[in-house]
Formats: sequence, structure tokens, C-alpha cells
Amino acid sequence: MKVVVEILTGALFYVQLNNDATFADLKRDIAAQQNLPHDRLILCLENSQNNHLIIRHEEEASLIDFGIRDGSHIYLFFSPLDDGSVNDVVFANPEHDLFFM
Repeated sequence: MKVVVEILTGALFYVQLNNDATFADLKRDIAAQQNLPHDRLILCLENSQNNHLIIRHEEEASLIDFGIRDGSHIYLFFSPLDDGSVNDVVFANPEHDLFFM
């Protein structure tokens, strides 16, 4: 399957995966293709029912189990660097009432 990934800058790219791929596989492929640190990637899925933020315990889940199909759209964010700062980072998508830290 081929999924569309949209990065914070608005740039789109595609990732080709096996049909039995997991979210961990997707993160590894994104990191390798775009030269990004896989441990800082945050994925948010867009589908017709709702948006869903992928959390760590879901990373071994199958993409298909979450409704990801060929052509699905995934938003890519980054967790902040652990620099000892006490400031929180909040991402917001008011169009979908989606807020996460």
C-alpha cells in the first residue's frame, strides 16, 4: 500500500509499505526516506470518522486494523527535544477539534 504523509511544512510525500505493516514500520520508513529521527515522530491519522493520534503502545498495531488503506492521509509531527525545558508544546487543529501535547 502507498500512503500520503504530510509534514508540518505542508509538503507531501509518499511511503510504500507492505499490507501487513505496523505503525512502527511506517515510522522507520518515514525516518529512512526523509532522514528524520524515528523516535521523535508523531503520527496523526485522518479518516472519515475522526482523527487519531498514534501513541506508543499502538506502534506495533497493524495499519489495516486502524483503517489505513492505499492512499490514506497521515499527518507527521515531531516531539520536542528533551532539553530540560519546562515548556509544553501543544499542536492544535481547530478544524477537527484536535489538540494534543
